[in-house]
Amino acid sequence: MTITEFRGKLIDQTESLARLAFRLTSDEDDAKDLVQETFYKSLKYSDKFVDESSFKAWTSTIMKNTFINNYRKSVLHTLYRDHNKDLFFFNQTKNTGNNNPDSAYSVLEITHHIEQLNDKFRIPFTMHLNGYKYREIADELTVDIGTVKSRIFVARRQLKEKLFS
Repeated sequence: MTITEFRGKLIDQTESLARLAFRLTSDEDDAKDLVQETFYKSLKYSDKFVDESSFKAWTSTIMKNTFINNYRKSVLHTLYRDHNKDLFFFNQTKNTGNNNPDSAYSVLEITHHIEQLNDKFRIPFTMHLNGYKYREIADELTVDIGTVKSRIFVARRQLKEKLFS
């Protein structure tokens, strides 16, 4: 395939790549940036493309991998180091700005219902809400990871029943 044919195929994929980018980012400007970066990488690595494979799948894979890598980079930039003796890492929480009385009441109501859960469900659920990974919760509580997932699922279901009844 010549470079002209390659560029023509790439231009033909513009619309489908733009839709995929918007589905991934949920932001129009970020989607445009992602499409542009995908075009750049596709052109840069055009020699890696094999004619027998699907061009659309190839470009979509480049886009998805680019999105994942960008996401991982953004998460790394929000990590801060706590300089206590244990040197734990933690994520900075963002203020949602929801300081109106209705949202405060909802948070209090939800917190109240969480506190009413059986400890068997409440502890893994609150750990998960605080950012612990399933494996970390399982290790801390000395239970299987499947048990942790099940208890978090049951806690969510119980909260949903209490809040929507």
